[in-house]
Amino acid sequence: GAREGKEILANEIGVVFKPQEKKTAELAREAAAKGFDPSVVGVTGSVEGGVFSHRAAHFEWLCDVGKDMGLSFDQLGKRRHGSEATLHFCDALYRIYGSEDLSTALGASFAIEHWANAGFWDQLIEGFELLNAKRPAGAKRYPMGFWRFHQALEAQHAAHTMDELEEAIEDGLISDEVRFRQAAHEMLDACSIFWEGLEASRQGRPYSVTTLKAR
Repeated sequence: GAREGKEILANEIGVVFKPQEKKTAELAREAAAKGFDPSVVGVTGSVEGGVFSHRAAHFEWLCDVGKDMGLSFDQLGKRRHGSEATLHFCDALYRIYGSEDLSTALGASFAIEHWANAGFWDQLIEGFELLNAKRPAGAKRYPMGFWRFHQALEAQHAAHTMDELEEAIEDGLISDEVRFRQAAHEMLDACSIFWEGLEASRQGRPYSVTTLKAR
């Protein structure tokens, strides 16, 4: 629902989740003492009663990774840097995942949550661990907190995905099963194009979304 969406957005911009059994002041002391590091910030609870810190914002964690890889703020998260395949995926997220039609939006959400929990974060972590293993002796390792936080968070999301789907059906939120299934398929297709585009870029070969659509 709307509140679940706000929970995600508030956490993204830097509000730390507060476990039900923990007091706000206690949470604030612990999080501040640990520098709001993604390796130690919890993934359970609610933003209700949580504490805000700029250093708890997910994009700042990503910037930490980018900095150690020689990438500046201006080189991260900007649409102008996206390939055709990446922008196709971003636009599909906006159009399908962000649809005002609940049957469509819930279909996209259901598909993305299950895809993400099928090993996406595990593979990213494995890749960065391999990169760290290849770093010269004494060189600083790439920070892993951003990836591990989302790995744990996604596992929590996926554990409730089926329950949320059953509740949505019981509450009559999915009024059109065809649109639900169509949105799920379209979202996964767009996700596939994104990864195929990255692989083509890695291999140095052309990849055209326009050509794919014309087939």
